[in-house]
Amino acid sequence: MKKKILIIQIILMAILSIISIYSSSFMMSIDYKYLHIKQAIWFLIGFFLILIIYKQNNNFFYKYVDILYYLGLLSLILVLIFGTNVNGSKAWFSIPKIGSIQPSELMKIFLILKLSKILNENEKKERIFKNEIYIILKCLLFTLIPALLTFLEPDTGNVILYFIICFIMLFIYGIRYRWFITFIIILSLLIISFLYLYFYKKDIFINIFGTNFFYRMDRIVEWKNKEGMQLENALAAIGSSPPNGYGIKKTPIYFPEPHTDFIISIIFSNFGFYLSIFILFNIFLFDINLIFIGLKNSKKNKYLIGGTISILLFQQIQNIGMNIGLLPITGITLPFISYGGSSLISYMILIGLILNANKKNTN
Repeated sequence: MKKKILIIQIILMAILSIISIYSSSFMMSIDYKYLHIKQAIWFLIGFFLILIIYKQNNNFFYKYVDILYYLGLLSLILVLIFGTNVNGSKAWFSIPKIGSIQPSELMKIFLILKLSKILNENEKKERIFKNEIYIILKCLLFTLIPALLTFLEPDTGNVILYFIICFIMLFIYGIRYRWFITFIIILSLLIISFLYLYFYKKDIFINIFGTNFFYRMDRIVEWKNKEGMQLENALAAIGSSPPNGYGIKKTPIYFPEPHTDFIISIIFSNFGFYLSIFILFNIFLFDINLIFIGLKNSKKNKYLIGGTISILLFQQIQNIGMNIGLLPITGITLPFISYGGSSLISYMILIGLILNANKKNTN
């Protein structure tokens, strides 16, 4: 029953996504006029993939984890060489008449599967220093490689997601808290050094991280000061909307990336406060339903479930938070709602894997 409800919830989000992307099209150039149709096609492909994945036996995908992981790394290398530069990021392969594919989005799936395999293979090992350090270093290595390649694009949002996947899955594995405390201390020192370079040694910062990343940091500073055209206009669009909204394609204020990063601002502006809160509540119910489905899984699949739910929740919190000024603007989209074929397909595949893991063993 919960599976059927989950599919219905995705269908409802698909309808909302298509309408919202259509509504945002008036803010964009003619090249983006038919994005809502492309999004509808991506959803249809996604539902087909869910069906195909669900029909496989439970262990089918674990047989090809290593191949998929290394193919993902190869795609991240190739996109740096042959990828299309969009807004300063070389993160997409452009396919004529179809659109673009973002390898870093699909890499999330391969990383979750790879780390799941590693942790499952070491599940029965005693939690002693030697074994824990081996598991931590191995997981970090397989996370760091795609993270570095993705950072070079640059795609900071997915780099953050890779490490969230790694740390949540290690937490589920049962690594002792001392390791997480150690990590927090090391991370804090790195962040302090990073911020010191940004604020006081800008030339060195640009030489190390590049001009593009320097401007990305500027966006975070703008958020801290509640400045920047994107944030100001998005907040104005949300705050000025009447209770029932302005209506489809009637948002009175322009802001960039309305179909991706700021889709929530479009929803609040178009549908009004009450309906938008109801929409957000349904997204929350979708998460709860997914967690309940995950709780029924065997221990073997707990890492797959945990990794998927962790990045899903993080993206939702981050995207909604940055739309209302509570969190910095990082370019992280809202799953199942924002436009993006690669992102949507990656989540539809993960949903298929979760549903596949939840069915009776077919070995």
